[in-house]
Amino acid sequence: MPTLPQHPDLILHNARVYTVDQRQPWAEAIAIRQQHLLAVGGDVEILPLATSATTVLDLNGKLVLPGFCDAHIHCYDWSLGQDQVQLADCRSKDAMLARIAARAAITPSGEWILGRGWNESRWGDHDFPTAADLATVTGAEQPAIFWRSDMHSVVTNEVALRLAQISAATPDPDGGVIVRDETGQPTGILKERAIDLLTRQLSSPSAATLARAVRQAMTELHRLGVTAVHDQRVWKGNDGPRMLALWQELRQQGELRLRVNCNLAGHDLPHLAALGLRGGFGDDYLRLGHVKFFADGSLGSRSCWMLEPFATTREGSADEYGVVLTPPDELAAAFRQVTVLGFPLSVHAIGDQANRTVLDLFEELLTHSPALAIPHRIEHAQTLHRADLARFAQLGLTASIQPLHCTDDIDTAALILGPRSERLYRFGALAASGALLALGSDAPVADANPFLGIHAALFRQRPDRMNEPPWYGDERLTLPQAIYGYTLGAAHAVGWAQSIGSLQPGKRADLIVLDRDLFTLVEQGVTSREIADTQVLMTIFDGEIVHTKL
Repeated sequence: MPTLPQHPDLILHNARVYTVDQRQPWAEAIAIRQQHLLAVGGDVEILPLATSATTVLDLNGKLVLPGFCDAHIHCYDWSLGQDQVQLADCRSKDAMLARIAARAAITPSGEWILGRGWNESRWGDHDFPTAADLATVTGAEQPAIFWRSDMHSVVTNEVALRLAQISAATPDPDGGVIVRDETGQPTGILKERAIDLLTRQLSSPSAATLARAVRQAMTELHRLGVTAVHDQRVWKGNDGPRMLALWQELRQQGELRLRVNCNLAGHDLPHLAALGLRGGFGDDYLRLGHVKFFADGSLGSRSCWMLEPFATTREGSADEYGVVLTPPDELAAAFRQVTVLGFPLSVHAIGDQANRTVLDLFEELLTHSPALAIPHRIEHAQTLHRADLARFAQLGLTASIQPLHCTDDIDTAALILGPRSERLYRFGALAASGALLALGSDAPVADANPFLGIHAALFRQRPDRMNEPPWYGDERLTLPQAIYGYTLGAAHAVGWAQSIGSLQPGKRADLIVLDRDLFTLVEQGVTSREIADTQVLMTIFDGEIVHTKL
């Protein structure tokens, strides 16, 4: 039988379509049939394809982009955290305590109060809050934990310390620090693995609670123009199996409205080997991703592994050079095991010593093992000595970066690194070296809004401080580079470049319509929130409109 002509279900026309396809960067119209892009071109080419059954939308010159892919997001924590006390916008310790007091007033006695997002650098300070501070608002019976914005430190109160049996006599766990005062008493600040002493006191959310939170999170991501994610695991957490099970359930029920590259935790490696799982398992909706390990902690918590000591730590203290979460010999052994299974590796590395060590390990690995189809990657790649910049491209590694951390850390870096801040967030240098950049948010550590990330990548300054010069402005990205990192770069990083990331015939129909033209704004000059306040008027996932304001 002859093949019947394919007619589009939906046509978008009279638009400014930025395709992220070098062969055809711009177009006016797109035709969609079922889950795929049928045609991309001018109005005169696309409109005649319409039939009486085709929905035709005139976009009146609006900018169209591929759907964004958040290359680093913690879906478990971000989804569940929406109901916790939100502290990210607190601009003083008093504001933080006032918000906690308001929640404490409506929390039943004895029930845990949980919150996240505080960042002392936004207060113009480098001292963390303490258990003594919390005592003024949580009382003597209410246990409470509040995660710092980077999720690598918490502040907790005396009640929680007693429940966890943390005292002056409690030793620091491997890979963790109990911060103490001059007398040796815990201050209420716990870093890295020491946080586990507290969280084991908490009950896990029910399956129904998690599913409800993730469904709401998908809706929010659609509102932000995000149609794909690289779902990250946390250090020694138990979120991985629960998220993978839920993603599969949503996929089976036809409710998965995101493309999910689900990372696997390094501590689950024995299970991968025992089950005979191999890299690349999955499809265009849900795929087993990289196996993730942690080399160190974070900059803000002073727990990243540095070549030189922090300016604000006491000489000889346990975290003077940061915290090594996984010793290099353990990482090397794990690298070999993972590559035998055909999985790519993902390593969290923030400090310049951590990044150098991980680069050395990858160089050794790639000397003896063939490169995989999906590249290995370093998450954050945040602090880089100039001698290590070219090594990402040389080794074929992805630099998974989060631009919003750059502007969040401007004040922190000045306090704890001083002139060494020039080593931070080398976006421009990495791009110039030819490294593959994949851009993400690290939510809930930072805001999941990609337009805040794009602003940070372009201007290296906060929207409310645009009257100040860009912070190490030579490291800025261009708008095409930033969009690429959130689209085709992120797709390349997980082996999805043949399916998503650019608007080309045959690819999946994942795209967004914006309320303003980012290219015109950049040409005219951005002075405040012009890009940061961008709204998504329509999100299309797999050919289906999943969000619209049109």
